[in-house]
Amino acid sequence: MNPTLKNILGVLAGVFAGGILNMAIITVSGSIIPPPEGADLTTMEGLKAAMPLMEAKHFLLPFLAHALGTLLGAFVAAKIGATNKMRLALIVGGWFFLGGLANIIMLPSPMWFTLVDLGLAYIPMAYFGGKLATK
Repeated sequence: MNPTLKNILGVLAGVFAGGILNMAIITVSGSIIPPPEGADLTTMEGLKAAMPLMEAKHFLLPFLAHALGTLLGAFVAAKIGATNKMRLALIVGGWFFLGGLANIIMLPSPMWFTLVDLGLAYIPMAYFGGKLATK
């Protein structure tokens, strides 16, 4: 297979796999750590209204979803890609970083979570995923 095509397919597969894992964790997070009493987390307006009620524990699974989704996506991209495997992993990390940034703009969160999420969940995890895949 053409290396360029294989690289493109690797990035697409990585974004898809990471997105699936991210959404799976987010979907089950409410049953693992229940939301605050009376919070409606099914709409963006409900999430915005519930944000002041959230405790640190409520941000654990969203962080893990972002970090593990990026890790898996980067790993898949680097495993499938033909060349420049770390670059492919970091492209996936950049894609998820942009998604995280958009999410924080649409849904303001506490500053500590914004810093931890943007600083640790995307580029470092993409690098780690790329390293794991290229061992």
